Amino acid sequence: MRLTREKLAAGAAVALLALTGCGGSGDGGTKGGTAERVPATATGSLEDLAAEVRCRPDIQTDADEIRQGVCKVDAGKFILATFATDRGQREWLNGAKDYGGSYLVGAKWVAVGDQKTVTSLRGRLGGTLEEGTSHGAHAGHEQSG
Repeated sequence: MRLTREKLAAGAAVALLALTGCGGSGDGGTKGGTAERVPATATGSLEDLAAEVRCRPDIQTDADEIRQGVCKVDAGKFILATFATDRGQREWLNGAKDYGGSYLVGAKWVAVGDQKTVTSLRGRLGGTLEEGTSHGAHAGHEQSG
C-alpha cells in the first residue's frame, strides 16, 4: 500500500498531539535573551540523526518518501522524520504545522515535539526552529539560526 503525504502528515499530527497536547506555545524564541551556540546542521539517515541525540527510534513509518520514528531523550519525546526530497519535506511540514507544535528543521529531516524538547535538540542537531499554528492563532512563527 502506498502512503500519501497527506496521510503521513495526518499520522504525524496525531502522534504530535499525543506527545505535546494541543497547539504550540507561541513563544518561538529563547528566554532570558541568551543566544545558545548552534552547531552546523546535521545530515544523515534517521538512525544517524537519532544517534546524534542518543536515542533509539521506534520506527513508525518506513516508506520510500519518508521514514519516521518516535524518540525519547531526557528533555522529552519527539518525532524524528527523514525525507527523500526537499519538496516532500516542505509539503509534509506545510500539512503538519496546522496541528501546532515546535519543529526543528534540517536538510531533509524534521524533529517535532514541544518547544523545550525541540530547542534542546537544536544544540546537537543544528537546524532552524519553526512553530506550528496554535489552535485559534492565525499564523505560525519562524526563526532562523
